[in-house]
Amino acid sequence: MTAAALTALSVMSLLSLGYLSQDWTSPNQVEEPSHPRPHIIFIMTDDQGFNDIGYHNRDIHTPTLDKLAAEGVKLENYYIQPICTPSRSQFITGRYQIHTGLQHSIIRSRQPSCLPFDLRTLPQQLQEAGYATHMVGKWHLGFYKRDCLPTRRGFHTYFGSLTGSVDYYTYKSCDGPGICGYDLHEGERVAWGQGGRYSTQLYAQRVRKILAAHDPSSQPLFIFLSFQAVHTPLQSPREYIYPYRQMGNVFRRKYAGMVSVVDEAVRNVTYALRKYGYYKNSVIIFSTDNGGQPLFGGSNWPLRGRKGTYWEGGVRGIGFVHSPLLRRRKRVSKALVHITDWYPTLVGLAGGNVSRMDGIDGYDMWETISSGKESPRLEILHNIDPLYNAARHGSLKNGYGIWNTAVQAAVRVGDWKLLTGNPGYGDWIPPQMLGNFPESWWSLERHTEAKKSLWLFNVADDPYERYDLAERRPDVVKQLLARLAFYNRTAVPVRYPAEDPRADPRRNGGAWGPWEGDEENWEAFYLRKRKVKKQKRKFCKMKSFFRRLNFRMMSNRI
Repeated sequence: MTAAALTALSVMSLLSLGYLSQDWTSPNQVEEPSHPRPHIIFIMTDDQGFNDIGYHNRDIHTPTLDKLAAEGVKLENYYIQPICTPSRSQFITGRYQIHTGLQHSIIRSRQPSCLPFDLRTLPQQLQEAGYATHMVGKWHLGFYKRDCLPTRRGFHTYFGSLTGSVDYYTYKSCDGPGICGYDLHEGERVAWGQGGRYSTQLYAQRVRKILAAHDPSSQPLFIFLSFQAVHTPLQSPREYIYPYRQMGNVFRRKYAGMVSVVDEAVRNVTYALRKYGYYKNSVIIFSTDNGGQPLFGGSNWPLRGRKGTYWEGGVRGIGFVHSPLLRRRKRVSKALVHITDWYPTLVGLAGGNVSRMDGIDGYDMWETISSGKESPRLEILHNIDPLYNAARHGSLKNGYGIWNTAVQAAVRVGDWKLLTGNPGYGDWIPPQMLGNFPESWWSLERHTEAKKSLWLFNVADDPYERYDLAERRPDVVKQLLARLAFYNRTAVPVRYPAEDPRADPRRNGGAWGPWEGDEENWEAFYLRKRKVKKQKRKFCKMKSFFRRLNFRMMSNRI
């Protein structure tokens, strides 16, 4: 039987099972809101694992996040992507990676790549709907040209870091040995002179300033607060580490302290929402960007896998919505939700232009979240990455002639989840009490399944992916392989260019920033405010002295 015939048969089979009973070719059905356009605050954390929030794990102290989630709607069937750039691109475009060309890895600092210019972003849609749009924090969606910058992709203002990882105090970012530069930006210029201020607190303070300066009755507001926390490097003010002093694993202790700083930052933001008159007409959304990294203190227990993998530990995220506008609050939602769904959901809330959302992969989830109605989403393409290392034992034959199982891919349809190729490290990792266990222990699970290239799980019955049903249910396997083949026919070519030596910060004034393109004045972009720095030097020395003194005092306690 041909692959096309199998695909048609598979779709019919799925229809008979009720998986595709709705119009899955037109997901963006958005209704006009029946209330005033709300202020939208979207908070994203970086590398926060499923087990790294108080309401999943009592060892982590997050009273603010726990309270907001308890009084809102917890999303306990919520999916993200396994690494940074893919989640952020899907959030801001509403499209799967295969439809943006970003299906492989991340956008690295020296790559001449960014979000495709022909795609309308979420903040651009909200601007058209009359919103003031602001972004604070980590971008990680490319910056080789000025047109890639947040302020050219729909944000009226931007304050944050463009690369994937920076020092929390110095804002130094490295992309390989010796390739380092300063990475903190205000709009389209480098924000020199901010060193010494912890980024989580600095970003929350900036959001409070935005809220204080804006009139909530004159214009609705959209703020994307994208913390770099709790990504490496593991850095936290010591007073936040002290409550976790009983943890034997130093990485876990520091990581937990960083989570607590995020919790306090969210408390300060929500306090400002109430103080300045936004709260009663606001929607607060909290989301992680990918699973946690156990090598550096994160935990996804009891889920399988970690950041960078397509096991549940890599793609199942923490998420909740808190808002006075929710019709049914204080509940847990098991509705299937994906990070692409925020695009049409928020545009719908804002009364945006629905007709300009052709080609998106997300669904409007507001009625599902607010009222508890059935989710319109019935399947998720986690990804298809043709450039990832091919599985040695995968083949078209192993995929019943429908799909080459050497290719890294994952899809969920209904309660079924299929993985092919090499999904990534696949162990179940409890929170480590000690940090000095043998490194070889990390590879135990991968070695035991080295000859496999295809897995099938019923994640409703088996959320921890312990029972592979691929051999028992070849009928379901064939159906899901056909869905992968269908999606693959809609994919655009992968965009993963070679690194450009012109991106080196040493050639650009010591900072990361655009290096290619127009004739604008690049010196203005990298301009150092030398006079301001000199004026602050004595004060900074005194401040540094007291910080070191405080660190020594706190370290004696810890």
